[in-house]
Amino acid sequence: MTAGYTADRFEVLRLLNQALATEIVCVLRYRRHHFMARGIHAKGVADEFLVHSNEEQLHADQLAARIVQLGGEPDFSPDSLSARSHAEYVAGSSLADMIREDLVAERIAIDSYRELIQYLDEQDPTTSQLLKGILAVEEQHADELADLLDDMPR
Repeated sequence: MTAGYTADRFEVLRLLNQALATEIVCVLRYRRHHFMARGIHAKGVADEFLVHSNEEQLHADQLAARIVQLGGEPDFSPDSLSARSHAEYVAGSSLADMIREDLVAERIAIDSYRELIQYLDEQDPTTSQLLKGILAVEEQHADELADLLDDMPR
């Protein structure tokens, strides 16, 4: 950080730790869905869940690194993870339920990232740029999940 950093660092760290918790919850939910996917369409969908899980883990790592760069500490505490996350951990009972739950979580993450990017605006362009990259992947995930859901038999 430089003397020109104008954002409220403590608030940015709090918000980034919420985003970190959201990403970790998404990693865990996608992993569970990867292993629990069953049915005739399960193989391709399970593979997609694993890809998304790995990408969410990358986002978590990027957020943790940025938190440290800003002089903070990434909060990986499992005790408060769910409370800090914007998305819920919902197991889903069927393949379609799993896809729906993941789509809901992605849409929540998209809205959260848009709000955070808007909040940071010009005050912290580095964090804003990082979040824009993550947002693009989250939007791609939502599109892929919506396509998977459309392909599911009714």
